[in-house]
Amino acid sequence: MANDPLDEYFDSTSRRVHSSPRKLANVVRAAYPIGVPALIMKSSTDRFGEAAGYSFHLGTPDENLRRIASWLLTNAGGDQKVLVKLIRRLWKRHGREDIALAALLLANLDHKSLGTDSWTMLAANISRKEPAEALLMTIEEVLRAGKSIPSDELLLTWCKGRKIDGHLAILVIHAATMRGERVSS
Repeated sequence: MANDPLDEYFDSTSRRVHSSPRKLANVVRAAYPIGVPALIMKSSTDRFGEAAGYSFHLGTPDENLRRIASWLLTNAGGDQKVLVKLIRRLWKRHGREDIALAALLLANLDHKSLGTDSWTMLAANISRKEPAEALLMTIEEVLRAGKSIPSDELLLTWCKGRKIDGHLAILVIHAATMRGERVSS
């Protein structure tokens, strides 16, 4: 049975990287192209990424991104604070894969032990201008993870805040409604 290149890469990575969000950001950036089919679609992913407002788009399959997220969550152990900082770094670097990985982490962190919540962290990480796809992807991951929609108070705060926060509120309400969740008036 052939060894999986992504597993081999993770096995060769020092466990010490899990104490540094900067090092983890470099490790995951190097992991993104592993297993991605040869650059057949490279010009397309470059154009799509640029048009969407991403700093890069490598075409990493969702399955690989989920495996990377699983590796990060498993190796974080009981202390996920480094992952909170990693999410911020990934969102700032703003590659398509970075945003997708940040969404997976955001949705699956142990927010109770961290004293945080997915929605507040999402709003804190977004910039004045974001691709709608990035927001929708993150919202869908958070809802898929079984998190409840934000409180009415938080939604109203977003509506009264920055324009992007108002857009976030509308997208959350829309996504929740499409999933059959009841949103208060």
